[in-house]
Amino acid sequence: MAHQIIHPDGWKPARGYANGVLCETGELYVGGQIGWTEDQIFEVHDFIGQMRQALRNIRAVVEAAGGAPEHITRLTWYVTDKNEYLARQAEVGAAYREVLGRHFPAMTMVVVAALVEDEAQVEIEATAVLPRA
Repeated sequence: MAHQIIHPDGWKPARGYANGVLCETGELYVGGQIGWTEDQIFEVHDFIGQMRQALRNIRAVVEAAGGAPEHITRLTWYVTDKNEYLARQAEVGAAYREVLGRHFPAMTMVVVAALVEDEAQVEIEATAVLPRA
């Protein structure tokens, strides 16, 4: 196995990208996840709801590769509204812990003018290191 494409069961096909790529070393690279569902539909239109869904999507990719949240080593967040992120820190923390627990990997936050999907307010990419047998 050079690299294995990771695509959670039941997810609409990714076009032009992979949701995850697992290396034989156990490194898992999770492509940027946004706040849409496995059917690529935005069911929520607020920052916290989209953030929660993006984290759920990351967790789904990690679990599809055989990992768990504690295997996540890095998150890079891209947000379109710095002020909303800062104003809602308590809600951000609560939603984060709801999805990923009390595991806090290395993180970076980047403020961007826009994301490719017009409705998206946040995109988060991840790296995980899964234990190898």
